[in-house]
Amino acid sequence: MSYLGKQPRKNRGGVIALKSQTADGTASLTFNNMDATYVAYEFHFINIHPVTDQAYLTFQVNAEGNTAFAENMTTTFFRTKNHENGSDQEIAYVASYDQADGDDAEQALCNETGNGNDESINGVFTLYDPANTTVVRHFASRVIEYHASDIVMDSFCAGYITPVDITDPIDEIRFKFHSGNIDSGTIKMYGIKALDTTEVS
Repeated sequence: MSYLGKQPRKNRGGVIALKSQTADGTASLTFNNMDATYVAYEFHFINIHPVTDQAYLTFQVNAEGNTAFAENMTTTFFRTKNHENGSDQEIAYVASYDQADGDDAEQALCNETGNGNDESINGVFTLYDPANTTVVRHFASRVIEYHASDIVMDSFCAGYITPVDITDPIDEIRFKFHSGNIDSGTIKMYGIKALDTTEVS
């Protein structure tokens, strides 16, 4: 095939698989070494199953040099739901799952997941530009779960993280249930690399 003008450009950006962790009665799964190599980091939850019934998945982060997983967040949470028998459909804002700056708590990403053998959660969590040292760091999450009361719940959580020192990059994130361990399931970490187009030689 021949080309007129400049040759086609090669895409050097995209989604890069970085790490995968599988739980086995694990208290939490932690990912670190996030830096400016990637403009965003995605975490995919695959069949995450709690030991404890009615447990919800949470996250928190550390700014560089911190270890307490207690950074400031301002968040919002809403969900849709439908029972297995088709009753009680709902879309609702859940103010009790929100945080205001200074709460410094683990942030809920879903509702009360069941611990039956066929019950679990799946979803995607995105943390944007965690190495930025000028502005707040945004995140967005969408999680689908098999609720303990035989309900499908589709939960949306988003917000921003404000380190005490805004110039500190965020370099570590932890996922855990608010009660009990992670019985099984996998979290995969991906880096989103900015497009760098160069002419093919």
